[in-house]
Amino acid sequence: MKEVVQMGAHDDGVVIAVLAAGGSRRLGTPKQLARHRGRALLEGVASTACAAPVARVGVVLGARAPEIVPCLSALDVDVLVNGQWEMGIASSIRCATFWAMSRAASALLLVTGDQPHLDAAHLEALLATYRASGHPVASVYSGVRGVPALFPRAYFPRLLELRGDTGAAALLRGGDAVAEVPWPAGAIDVDEPADVERLAGA
Repeated sequence: MKEVVQMGAHDDGVVIAVLAAGGSRRLGTPKQLARHRGRALLEGVASTACAAPVARVGVVLGARAPEIVPCLSALDVDVLVNGQWEMGIASSIRCATFWAMSRAASALLLVTGDQPHLDAAHLEALLATYRASGHPVASVYSGVRGVPALFPRAYFPRLLELRGDTGAAALLRGGDAVAEVPWPAGAIDVDEPADVERLAGA
């Protein structure tokens, strides 16, 4: 898949990065390739991201990337391979942030590849809230702020400071003004074999 440099669907420079570099240790097989609604889970999430009104979509891979890349072949995305994925999710966030900076992005919307119920309506709500407020925007589920979450360019240096398994949610729970979009379905992700069985039956 070749990288396309031009900016696309929306002219304010927001980009989406789908974080999907993990090794699926608890699952034993790549969760990115778990079947959901007739296709790989990651393909579905990335396809939803591609339908959002943003400038560009990137997908951060790491563990078993050569096995996973083919599920993205039909999508117009930038594939970003994180060679430091074993250092934790923060390394993927840094990879995504450097990519956003290389595209002179005005904001970065972080999505994880294991939330099967992500839909265009939720992404559009996050984007609309950001475009109206100018603040970081978090999804809210199970009583906490989490991803998908959008960070304006001013937050990029702070994203680059994250280390280990500290995710971007750590920046959403401090004293800064953060807008919220409720998303109860965000509490459902894929980590265990039982989760994959539920996906297959969905």
